[in-house]
Amino acid sequence: MSNNNPQHVVTGKVRLSYAHLFQPYANPNGGEPKYSTTILLPKSDMATKQRLDAAIQAAIQAGITSRWNGVRPPQVAIPVHDGDGTRPSDGMPFGDECKGHWVFTASSKQPPQVVDLGLNPIIQQSDVYSGIYARVSVQFFPYANSGKKGVGCGLGNVQKLEDGEPLGGRTTALDDFGDAAPGYYQPPTQPAYQPSQPIYPQQPVPAQAYPQAQPTYTPQQSQQPAPQTYMPTQPQQYDPITGAPILSGGVMGL
Repeated sequence: MSNNNPQHVVTGKVRLSYAHLFQPYANPNGGEPKYSTTILLPKSDMATKQRLDAAIQAAIQAGITSRWNGVRPPQVAIPVHDGDGTRPSDGMPFGDECKGHWVFTASSKQPPQVVDLGLNPIIQQSDVYSGIYARVSVQFFPYANSGKKGVGCGLGNVQKLEDGEPLGGRTTALDDFGDAAPGYYQPPTQPAYQPSQPIYPQQPVPAQAYPQAQPTYTPQQSQQPAPQTYMPTQPQQYDPITGAPILSGGVMGL
């Protein structure tokens, strides 16, 4: 069933950047968390650009009566920007991925339906990232906020068409490792040193596992005292004349 709301548009093939489709995102400068994505529309898709312009004009006309008290503001902020120009927020050039595209951001407080080519819900969140190609339904609306008057862009649903080069610094494993020279790293087939027996820790070995060394017995000759020759002792002789003991070798009478 088609949506006949003139402010509603289903884009052709676009590229998504800053995709926050499964978890709401809050701007660091403040604001309510919302589901959002930045949409990059190729300038070659003039049919989609014409539908966007028509929807924005329909939102302006609705705003004159519903938001701006019957008066069209002299300056109406438009959400679609030239990717070859500068960002309205800070005057800096858009990123390289925006070159050759129309750039606008759509957001919603409600989570969008995210489906594949067969209209099946995409469950694996990693399949939807900044850089994929998709079709997106959006709806433009007028607003008046803090003295500012313009047209905003609401996010509807997203249909992923195909994968693309990831944006925002994300790389693939092929990007990181594909150009490594073969053999740059070769895991060792064998450890440099593999002891046949574990070195540490060792289990204590039972004492009985080792035979006790027996002392070597060397017979020794019994030490017997040398036999002594018995020499009979001669009785002491006295000189019969003088009565003095006679010394060995002495002469009696002297």
